[in-house]
Amino acid sequence: MVDLKHSDIRTIDNAFQSSAGYVLNFSDKTFREYFDDEFRIDIDDRKYSANGTSKMNRLRTFLRLADAAVVSRVFRSLWEYRRAIFPERPEDAAIEAKLFELLARIEGGGAVARTDAIDRFSADETLEELVAAIERDILADKPSAALDRLHTYCAKKFGHLLDQRGVRWDRGEPLQSRVGKYVKSVIQERELREMTQQILKNSIGVFDKFNHIRNNQSLAHDNVLLEKAEARFIFDSISAVLRFVKSIDASRFES
Repeated sequence: MVDLKHSDIRTIDNAFQSSAGYVLNFSDKTFREYFDDEFRIDIDDRKYSANGTSKMNRLRTFLRLADAAVVSRVFRSLWEYRRAIFPERPEDAAIEAKLFELLARIEGGGAVARTDAIDRFSADETLEELVAAIERDILADKPSAALDRLHTYCAKKFGHLLDQRGVRWDRGEPLQSRVGKYVKSVIQERELREMTQQILKNSIGVFDKFNHIRNNQSLAHDNVLLEKAEARFIFDSISAVLRFVKSIDASRFES
């Protein structure tokens, strides 16, 4: 559950309430379908109607009841949806700043890992299922179960990044080799601080050790899994690299 102040609820209202009781442009039907399709959440569940059955009341109650990581994922998605369907207004920048300040605070106290670094970077059915599986395991607070698929995701991700840059690689290359080629390419194309470069170079060794974890302490084989705290630490550490990669890759294609 997320601990909220009245000002936090006002932040959510300002971001998503289109008129009294309404959320953006959703009907009851499309509101239900959005939560089901995107998050496998039954927003019509009676527990979300404890403070009223309007869409906005259900959204507020969901905010109070759901796990912090789930809340963050839902509200980040809703903000992207809002930006896609409504023209930008002068006050939107302030509303966005307040919303993401709230989400950062929520994420900082989250009980489960964040999955915002795990993006669907190409139209690929296998990738779609891979990301969905990682999200299911993390939302179920099972980071140990997610590590095998996270490794596969990283192999696909760095292969994709190398393809975008025209860097040659082959499927027989281990993960750390792909990461090494990517890091070399990024350092050549961007002016990075010395510390940033060092962290990126160190990550090559981290991904090398990730191979051992994947082969010997994940669901890739009949292994004894890591205990939750250590698995969470590894998941968060890999995600930190992926989150930075995601941000610089997005900026690379900005016009």
